Amino acid sequence: MLIEVKRTVDAVRTLQTSLMQLAYYVGEKPESHGYLMLLDSPITPERLRDEWERATMVLRKDILDRLTICFQKDDSIVGIPHDLDLPAKQAIAEAIENESRNGITTRVDYSFIIRKLLIHQWLTSREFVTAEWLGRTAGCSYPAVARALRPLGSLLERTSDRRVSLRWFPKEEFDRLLAIENQARSTARFVDPTGEPRPVEAQLRRLDKMKPGGLAIGGVLGAKHYYSDLDLVGAPRLDLSLHCPNQQMNLKFVEMLDPALKRVEDPLAPATLVVHAVRHANALFAPRDEGLAWADPVECLFDLYEAGLKMQATQFLEALQNQRPAKS
Repeated sequence: MLIEVKRTVDAVRTLQTSLMQLAYYVGEKPESHGYLMLLDSPITPERLRDEWERATMVLRKDILDRLTICFQKDDSIVGIPHDLDLPAKQAIAEAIENESRNGITTRVDYSFIIRKLLIHQWLTSREFVTAEWLGRTAGCSYPAVARALRPLGSLLERTSDRRVSLRWFPKEEFDRLLAIENQARSTARFVDPTGEPRPVEAQLRRLDKMKPGGLAIGGVLGAKHYYSDLDLVGAPRLDLSLHCPNQQMNLKFVEMLDPALKRVEDPLAPATLVVHAVRHANALFAPRDEGLAWADPVECLFDLYEAGLKMQATQFLEALQNQRPAKS
């Protein structure tokens, strides 16, 4: 039995991709059954049935017979197109509980993500983008993109073919994002209660050997990658970006990295390792010679502010603005 738990899926494209991936797994295991469990999704049962009908036109019958889309209705778990027996419901409920125990769940804030993507484009490429690109990169529907763009008003510059870009750096909007970034990104902090934490460089070397998927280096180290003259010697902590669109943060790698690390909830408590969720569909990670990738510049900028390194954050932002490519 293969169970895939997806949270807060609001884009049909994400639903289609998740269903196809599960179909691949089921196709490789002839005796298995696959269940795609959607939690807190605004997609209606009627639309789920429509998408199932689309799937029947491209998937083999032997695979369709072993696939089920699941969603919550009242206090029960419902299946499309197959009814769920008691063992299946129990297994899915256990999978949901395990996900909740081992990770951090949050509803994806697509308004936050769309604004972040616009700032990323303004700082790194100066290119106009389409609503389709924003939706695909964020992992959300066109209506979600439109809702996020509408309040920006005259801050947006629009072309005749409906592409958009920021006219200037949106200081007030950026301050609003900083006020909610901790909640929108989700952040998990870890300390070593022994008082002898593993040095940041040693942690990074171990992670490079472990090669856990979906991780990138942010914070001070990431900022120095993009701007080597950052006014700070060493890194007070290791900031990591974990790509987890529409799903929980799986933090199991932390125990493998260092069993002594313990989770702390106090955002003001000194931390040696901090993990931030990247919720957009395209992680925007930059390749690195070996091991982990680099988080995108805006993620690194958020990390500096979140760590209380305001002077370095201001310096880094100014450097990014000065490094912007010439307008074509």
